[in-house]
Formats: sequence, C-alpha cells, structure tokens
Amino acid sequence: MQLNGKVAVVTGAGRGIGKRLAIAFAAQGSRVGLVARTLPELHLANLEISHAGGASMVAPADVADYRQVADAMDAIRRRFGALDILINAAGIQGPIGPTAEVDPEAWDQVIRTNLAGAFYCCRAALPEMIERRAGKIINLTTGASSSRPFFSGYAASKVGLVGFTQALAEEVAAHNIQVNAMAPGATYTHFTDQVLEAGDRAGIRALEEARRTRDTRGVPPDKQIALALFLVGPRSSHITGKLIGVQDDWQRLGAATVSADHLTLRRVSRP
Repeated sequence: MQLNGKVAVVTGAGRGIGKRLAIAFAAQGSRVGLVARTLPELHLANLEISHAGGASMVAPADVADYRQVADAMDAIRRRFGALDILINAAGIQGPIGPTAEVDPEAWDQVIRTNLAGAFYCCRAALPEMIERRAGKIINLTTGASSSRPFFSGYAASKVGLVGFTQALAEEVAAHNIQVNAMAPGATYTHFTDQVLEAGDRAGIRALEEARRTRDTRGVPPDKQIALALFLVGPRSSHITGKLIGVQDDWQRLGAATVSADHLTLRRVSRP
C-alpha cells in the first residue's frame, strides 16, 4: 500500500489513462478525488474503485474553468483532507487537419483545456502544498518530444505543458514539491479512434501509428502505472522538472546518484 493515507486528485479520471491511474492509486491506499466533466463516467470509475475496496469521490469540473476547478479541490479537501498528489491527466485532442483550415475556437479550446487547465489545477492545489512543504505533481503529456503535423493545437499545448512543468518545478523545489511531466506512450484510448476517424486529415504517420496502437493496444497499463507510482513515491523526491517517458530507463533514477539531467524538453532536437 505505497500510497496509504495519501490524498490524490486525478483529472480526466472518467476514462483513459486518468481513470487507469485513479484506480491504481486507490488500490495502493490513496483516497482519490475524481475530476472530469462527464458525470456518468466519473460515477462508473467511483463505483469500480468502491467495489475493489478503495476510497474515492466524484468532483465534477471542467478544468478549463478555474472556478469549477477550485470548487472541486475544496470539495475533495473537505471530504479527504489536505492534498498530497495532483495528476493532470485531463486533455482533449482538438482539431485534426491542416492548420490553415483549423477552426480558431477549437484550437483555442485545446490550449485552454490541456495547458491552462493544468495551470488552474496547480494554482488551486499549490498554496496548501507550499504551506505543508510537501507535494507531488505529474502533468501527462504525449508527443511533446516529436513533431505532430496536423495536430498543431495539441502539439502546442503539450510542449507548453512541459515548459510549464520545468518552470514550476524550479519555483517550488525549495518547498519540497516535485513537479514532473510523464509521457505514457502510445496507448489505445478514444484519441486513437478520433485519429482513425479523421483518416487522411491526420496524415500518414499519425494514421499508421493509430492503426498500430489499435492492433497492439499500445503500452501495457502496468508500465504506465509503475512510472506514475514511482513519480509520486519517496524514491523520486530528488527528481523534479523532468520529462520522463515509459520508454526511458527510469528505474535507475531511484538511486539518488543517477543524474536525470538529460530528461528534459530539449530532447526535441533528437532525431
């Protein structure tokens, strides 16, 4: 029970990787606040955790609305106590296709949800983490270290999220708060179906990747869960401001003598 007694907030907890991590954290003893827009999905996740003997609560909110985020965080505090962990997994893929043809409002919505939404959640959770001098934050990001043609809104939001992660990590390091970006790898979610439905508008490369992910189911869930548990656990207290993916040799980082300096957004220059 690695997270016994810890209070975790997971956004995007109604489905996909967010739900997967919420269930895993509850199984490790954490009390989990489930945040997302869609109530039926949240209630289902809450029911699954309850049936497995875990503790969770539904806290509906659109992460693109700061007032809703703040209210959800307050509700979780009232029920479970002070927040120890924040997982920013909420996100949308946004418009797919040539940037010259994209609806500006749809493009803006991706930034508001994926980037501003993570900021709003951090803003609502950080004051008490700073006061208590303890906290773990993970921002989920996919595709930040490679180009994403025909997904310009999504690409911009995720690269921005890693930059935000690095800046925030330095700000709060003195308060014993670790902030990292986690790249969960290709995994079969509703995003995959959206790419397949977009067809040629997604581009050949993205379409082939989506088909491969659909056929193979992508990265096994246990690998994503293992990395997330490492990043919110005590063995990663010396790691902050990094972009760490499931494909990285992150297990070695458990030794404080192993440098993680190369695990940054600067990997975008890598072929």
